[in-house]
Amino acid sequence: MNRRKFIKNASLTGAGLAVGSTLINCSEDNTKDKQTALNTNVKAKLPLVIATWHVENATAKAMEVLEAGGNALDAVEQGCMIEEANEKGQSVGKGGLPDRDGHVTLDACIMDKNGNCGAVVYLKDITHAVSVAKKVMEETPHVMLAGSGAKEFAISKGFEPEDLLTEASKKAWEEWKIKSEYKPIINIENHDTIGMLAIDKNGDISGACTTSGLAYKMAGRVGDSPIIGSGLFVDNEIGGCVATGLGEEVVKTVGSFLVVELMRQGKSPQEACEEAIGRIVNKPNSNYKDFQVGYIAVNKKGETGSYSIHQWFSMTKFQDGINEQIQSDYYNKS
Repeated sequence: MNRRKFIKNASLTGAGLAVGSTLINCSEDNTKDKQTALNTNVKAKLPLVIATWHVENATAKAMEVLEAGGNALDAVEQGCMIEEANEKGQSVGKGGLPDRDGHVTLDACIMDKNGNCGAVVYLKDITHAVSVAKKVMEETPHVMLAGSGAKEFAISKGFEPEDLLTEASKKAWEEWKIKSEYKPIINIENHDTIGMLAIDKNGDISGACTTSGLAYKMAGRVGDSPIIGSGLFVDNEIGGCVATGLGEEVVKTVGSFLVVELMRQGKSPQEACEEAIGRIVNKPNSNYKDFQVGYIAVNKKGETGSYSIHQWFSMTKFQDGINEQIQSDYYNKS
């Protein structure tokens, strides 16, 4: 099942604080035990790449960089670029579905082992938004550039402007305009992201996230993907996380930062992703049956995890010579 069809189908599916010194001490001891386990000298099978959805070509490119001795930052950039250039994807880079006015606008961010990061939002006419984000990180004093400023910066760095609206995406937009229903629910407003995390041979972690955002969105809308802490977060001492799905819901819980902080407390990547999804679905008056969110994460030991609200979210993992799609566990089993 492809990414867009999954999100469309997903929309159709229908712990208090302990008190008392004994319980508190038990909790503290358990946390210490988990932290100790996280810091043991278990040898990870490196290098390692994980990404949201079924993107074996992207993870293969990232692994090619890593196997040649490249670093994790270059690997995630070049891996994401594969999907940005994939016109058939209609959710990342060239060929992405436009906003309600027919403009393809891109959001992306990238983060390295030292906590440096760069992002672009509402970028037009430049295919490789992730590479522009990397330039923002490396060659400006800023973290984020937006709109026309981001485009002007990209052109000044040698990026060639081009029309990102392909015939296929234009046709889809024109069909949408017949009714022009603007309802931010998944079965009408399809959207998606590629998020990627890599650990290189030195054990250093980097991540990237890139998207064309919510299809037929209001002009100027920005989701979680380019926001450090929401769509992506990396702490080289602990691990990293990227998000996909309805960005508004990820932003409300600062999801990727939350997952990394939960791993810092000693949770495994799988446990952290599950708790982060729980924070979304257990909010008062949550309408989680109408949208999808998924997380993938990796820790310093090379352990990975993925979890989503609805079925059919998947993670692509390339490790120890195996490049495979892994179906994620999910919350809504009703």
